[in-house]
Amino acid sequence: MEKAEFLKIMQSGATVKGGSEAHKFMHELSARAQEKLAVLNCGFHTDEEKAELIYELTDGKADKSVKVFPPFYTDCGINTTIGKNVFINFGCCFQDQGGIRIGDGVLIGHQVVIATLNHSLNPAERSDMIPSPVVIGDNVWIGSHSTILAGVTVGKNAVIAAGSVVTKNVPENAVVAGVPAKVIKNIPDVSTGYDK
Repeated sequence: MEKAEFLKIMQSGATVKGGSEAHKFMHELSARAQEKLAVLNCGFHTDEEKAELIYELTDGKADKSVKVFPPFYTDCGINTTIGKNVFINFGCCFQDQGGIRIGDGVLIGHQVVIATLNHSLNPAERSDMIPSPVVIGDNVWIGSHSTILAGVTVGKNAVIAAGSVVTKNVPENAVVAGVPAKVIKNIPDVSTGYDK
């Protein structure tokens, strides 16, 4: 299987059957990612070197302005897109087979998990996987130890409070918190002083 064919399957949202060619290719991509992460996560690297390693890991879909504090983990790499001036703090885990799209100016706190796969609820089909992308809008701040689940879109300027589990879409300019995360307030419009 080629990367383009795999990405097309993942973008379709179709169930990936356990043991299928796409499932086997996931393991090949994970081995590739582990090889690159072993370099990133061991020893000291300059910001430029880390940005280059993330660029390679994502198959050229990360802006070279990205800043990352290792260790960083992903189990695919090639289905993540990272915009300009993104900061990723220590210990983040991206399960990106289903697709992760990160906008410009995003801040990601310590040990954030972004998951893009679900398994079948049927025990006989538990190894089957259902991909669904996560989209993070521009200028989002994701607090430490938060988890964002498959299929969620986080609107621009939103804030995810530390420790939240985000199971549903987050509106623009909203602050969400809790398990599951709920809107607790809106961010004021700095030009008027009123909530949006």
